[in-house]
Amino acid sequence: MSGGIDSSLTTCIAVEALGKENVIGVYMPSKYSSQHSRADAQTLAKNLGICFVEIPIQEIIGVYQKVLEKPLEEIRKFFALTKESDDLVADENIQPRIRGNILMDISNRLKELKILVVNTGNKTELALGYCTLYGDMAGGIGVLGDVSKLEVYRLARYVNAKAGREIIPESVFKKKPSPELKEDQYDPFDFDIVSPLVDDLIEKREGKRGLVEKGYSGEVVEDIYSRIRRAEYKRRQAPPCIKITSKAFGIGWKMPIVNRWNGR
Repeated sequence: MSGGIDSSLTTCIAVEALGKENVIGVYMPSKYSSQHSRADAQTLAKNLGICFVEIPIQEIIGVYQKVLEKPLEEIRKFFALTKESDDLVADENIQPRIRGNILMDISNRLKELKILVVNTGNKTELALGYCTLYGDMAGGIGVLGDVSKLEVYRLARYVNAKAGREIIPESVFKKKPSPELKEDQYDPFDFDIVSPLVDDLIEKREGKRGLVEKGYSGEVVEDIYSRIRRAEYKRRQAPPCIKITSKAFGIGWKMPIVNRWNGR
């Protein structure tokens, strides 16, 4: 539970399906996690009446970095690289990978509870590859893997409307989406545009020319199309998702993983 819209909706669906007594919410803050995210996760867990634990990961991140420091330097030296050439995105990705490991350990260790880790990623982000392999893609089943980002917001509103009260805090709807993996970081997409565009590409199988004729920017269409193509290798390793549309990732979706294949 990150305090974001995706994990909030996933938690509500888990409670609806399994009962509040069978759901565990885990909040795993780093130094980049905001106070409002913690508050939103805690409030949601309280509203649902589930077991909720907090596991800070900043100390673990420090241990990772310290242990890797010497071997990384040896590799750089062998290949005549400098530390300045490192991809700093690795510092972001190490956080969801630590979180994924923690969730899998809880699932593995508490065998009497027969825990299944539930993945919270939505279809739009999975299509774009906006997720971390072996990190926030961990899990036994993807509840929202066939649910677009805009549908996530609509379903979350439905949860509150059906309950007749605020289950998911209003602040979760109003905040700008952010993975909170570095300072002042927000999702790099306008989901009001990108979410339906991804649906047109994946579910309706529309071509680039037709999408431009519908009013989408040619540059945006090309960018999103390229992202979808490049992220196929990630989707092949994603947990199976609950199918709700005509074209869900998995059995119903086949795209080659070939370096020079561009789909034209």
